[in-house]
Amino acid sequence: MIQIKNPTELKLMLKAGELAAQALALAGKHAVPGISTWELDRIVNDFVVSKGGHSPCLGYGGFPGHNCFSVNEELIHGIPSKKKILKEGDILSCDIVAELNGFMGDNTKTFKVGKVSEEAERLMKATEEALYKGIEQAVAGNRIGDISNAIQTHIEANGYAIVKQFIGHGVGREMHEDPEVPNYGRPGRGPRLTPGMTIAIEPMVNSHFPEVRILGDKWTVVTTDGSLSCHFEHTVAITNGEPLILTLESH
Repeated sequence: MIQIKNPTELKLMLKAGELAAQALALAGKHAVPGISTWELDRIVNDFVVSKGGHSPCLGYGGFPGHNCFSVNEELIHGIPSKKKILKEGDILSCDIVAELNGFMGDNTKTFKVGKVSEEAERLMKATEEALYKGIEQAVAGNRIGDISNAIQTHIEANGYAIVKQFIGHGVGREMHEDPEVPNYGRPGRGPRLTPGMTIAIEPMVNSHFPEVRILGDKWTVVTTDGSLSCHFEHTVAITNGEPLILTLESH
């Protein structure tokens, strides 16, 4: 069932979204050659806790980290590790969820670690653009499929592949709520968008082929051919006007 948030709940989600965005920016600031993803996880979690929040990913389905850090061919759900040391030229997807006062903010950005290849630059640019193409369609009266199709159209026009096994979702008191928000599909299909809906829009994109597999750790999702992947995400509220991005560092 889709949870419609009232104005009070939306204000609380705005605060949670701000915290998640600030934590994400902090992760990006520290994503430099030589740091481990375990250390990044510690830095981010300490910040979230210092602001009165907590990181709900820890223990979610058995996940062993506070946040997900996925490097290069790792699409999503990378487990923080002292052995995973960032190096010049890597791209790092940081998926940060923060809970504050009972509500969630969920956002992701893929960061450059030092100077990266032109191929990585193009992939990141197209994926981030696709996120905003999807957000543009997140207006009352449209349907989920309008968001999905806008993302798919932009990604495929740039020659990249949409991953279909993993999708966006509703966000609120729970990290994952209805409705499902695929990154592919036909316009005019799916649930109608109404004011008070809050959703995570998150294109997940591979350089060449859409196929992915899960590693033996039962979490980390990687491209089957070892090529680069990319992930961007915002939590967005449907309003009576323009879409409201909840995961901004300040509003």
